Amino acid sequence: MTETSSPSAQPAATTALASALDGPLVSTQWLADHLGAEGLVVLDATAVPSRDADGHTVYVSGRPAFAETRIPGSAFADLVDGFSDAEAPFAFTRPGADAFAEAAAAVGVGPETTVVVYDTALGQWASRLWYLFRAFGHDRVAVLDGGLAKWSAEGRPVEAGDVHAAQAAAVPAPAAEQPGFWVDTEEVAAIVDGTRPGALVCGTPARDFAARHIPGSTSAPVARLLDRETNAFLPAAELRGVLADVLAAPGPIVVYCGAGIAAAADALALALLGRNDVLLYDGSLGEWTADPAAPLASAA
Repeated sequence: MTETSSPSAQPAATTALASALDGPLVSTQWLADHLGAEGLVVLDATAVPSRDADGHTVYVSGRPAFAETRIPGSAFADLVDGFSDAEAPFAFTRPGADAFAEAAAAVGVGPETTVVVYDTALGQWASRLWYLFRAFGHDRVAVLDGGLAKWSAEGRPVEAGDVHAAQAAAVPAPAAEQPGFWVDTEEVAAIVDGTRPGALVCGTPARDFAARHIPGSTSAPVARLLDRETNAFLPAAELRGVLADVLAAPGPIVVYCGAGIAAAADALALALLGRNDVLLYDGSLGEWTADPAAPLASAA
C-alpha cells in the first residue's frame, strides 16, 4: 500500500525554516540566506505620516512607497486597514480573530508559514505586526533587525514596479486571540492606583512623554532601543541599561504609547531580554486620554 502524508504533517523545508528562527529578530544575513525559501513570507508593515484636513498628523498606508522600494518577493501588510480594525474608535485597534486570519491569508500566510516582517522606519510597525501574529497564535514570526534601512545600506537587492497582489494562502492559518498579550484601561488604572502589581513602559518620543504620560511610567522611546548607525536593536547589555528601571520593578510589564505601535517595539526589546510577562495596552494614550478623569503626569 502506498503511504500518504498526514494532512497535519509539516513539509521538511518549512519545518527547518521555522526551526532556524532563534528569537524575535532575524539578521539581514539570515534573510539573505533564506530569501525565496519554501514556506517563507516576507512582509512590509510600514505606515507613513500624513496630514488630515485639519492639519493633524495621521498615519496612512505605506503601500505607495512599497511599490517604489521593497525587499524582493515581499508582500505588503496594511496595518491601517486589514491588520487593524478601521471601524474602531481608536487608531490601530487590533482586529478580531476572523479579520486577522483573513488579512494574514491574503498576504500568503498559512498554518506552516514562517513570517519575517520589516518596515522603512525604526521597526515599530514591524514590531506591531510581529506582536499581532503572536497574539493570534502564530509563533513562526520574526522582525528583520534594522529593517529596510539596514538591508539597503548593506547593498542588498531591492525591487520596484507594479505591486502584484500576494498569493493568498491555500489554507488559512487558524487565529484565536491568545491570553497574556493585552490589557485594558481598567487593568492599567488598577496598576496606577496600586491595587494591581505591575510596571508601565511608555514608548512615545521623549518630548511627548515629558508633556504627558500615565503616572508611574518609565520612558522607553523606540529611538533609544536602536543603534543609530545601523537601525538595529541594541545589544542586550545596552537594552538592559535603557530598561533598567522597569526590569527592577515587579511584573507584569505593561507597554503603551500613543496608539499601540511604538509600544510593540518595547515589547520586542523586553522579549530579547527574556521577559515573557509583557502586556500591551492596545488603546494606549488614545483611549486613556478619552476619559477626562483619567490621571496624567508630566515632566514639568
